Amino acid sequence: MQATALAHTNIALIKYWGKRHDALILPTNNSLSITLDGFYTTTSVTFQDDLKQDEFYLNDQWITGVPYKRVTTFLDVVRSYAQRQLYAHVESFNKVPTAAGFASSASGFAALAAAATRALDLNISHEELSRLTRQGSGSACRSIYGGFVEWHKGTKTDGSDSYAVQIANENHWDIRVAAAVLTADEKDISSREGMKRTVDTSVFYQGWLDSIPRDLEEMKQGIISKDFEKVGRITEANCLKMHATTLGAQPPFTYWNASTMAVMETVLELRTQGIPAFFTIDAGPNVKVLYLPQHEEKVEKMLRETKGVADVILSRTGSGISYK
Repeated sequence: MQATALAHTNIALIKYWGKRHDALILPTNNSLSITLDGFYTTTSVTFQDDLKQDEFYLNDQWITGVPYKRVTTFLDVVRSYAQRQLYAHVESFNKVPTAAGFASSASGFAALAAAATRALDLNISHEELSRLTRQGSGSACRSIYGGFVEWHKGTKTDGSDSYAVQIANENHWDIRVAAAVLTADEKDISSREGMKRTVDTSVFYQGWLDSIPRDLEEMKQGIISKDFEKVGRITEANCLKMHATTLGAQPPFTYWNASTMAVMETVLELRTQGIPAFFTIDAGPNVKVLYLPQHEEKVEKMLRETKGVADVILSRTGSGISYK
């Protein structure tokens, strides 16, 4: 009983930041992302009769502690869904810097969910796979699909109406994303910890929630009409509002560092030179820059010349789950 799946990560244009239910990972707001082909996870899952517990290897390293617990807890969700009690041997390979603001859990849990359900011969829809994947990592539910994807927060207490849907596929529009890699180190405050602190204590949090419906509606209009200026402007503003909530938390915190600011300044300089480029930042210091194909050479050059940038990884719009 074995299967291998590949999932790409995604970057949220309208951010997911806050839960209304921690255990089921139900968000406080809808979010919208673009799937990226430059970052992905490949995971093989083998369910075996002779195993006494789950085994988890990431990039050929035996994993224990909190990361192992997250994986085996999610496998319990899959086992319960499938009504099977076999333990699994899991091998994952990440082409994503782990826990540095590059959404490694999105591709990681999407690949794990797809491989585990396929190994157990579960014939489920993408909608149901997204709903299941959400219980491992919220943003992972969006990585089931390629292109532009919206995660519906839902309203039901059991989470049955909280899953992702595709707004436009990967062939709809050739938007590029350059990831400026500043550090591959793990961040001091995890996304989960930072999110909870913000929801519980930030004086700016309600203002963030109130701004989402309009951002979301305008973003979808921009994607369908291929209005890059609109998409970029909303993406950048939404990012800044999300990070403002962390400064209003108690105690306040930020995921940015000096190099983060330097990249943001480079993006502003690109715009003064007539090149439309816009930044977005998840829960980490690294910056992602949206641009159009004809400006790729200039964008990459200026990012690489920015102080503190260790690497620049270029992505096109990525596809959804695939199996090997």
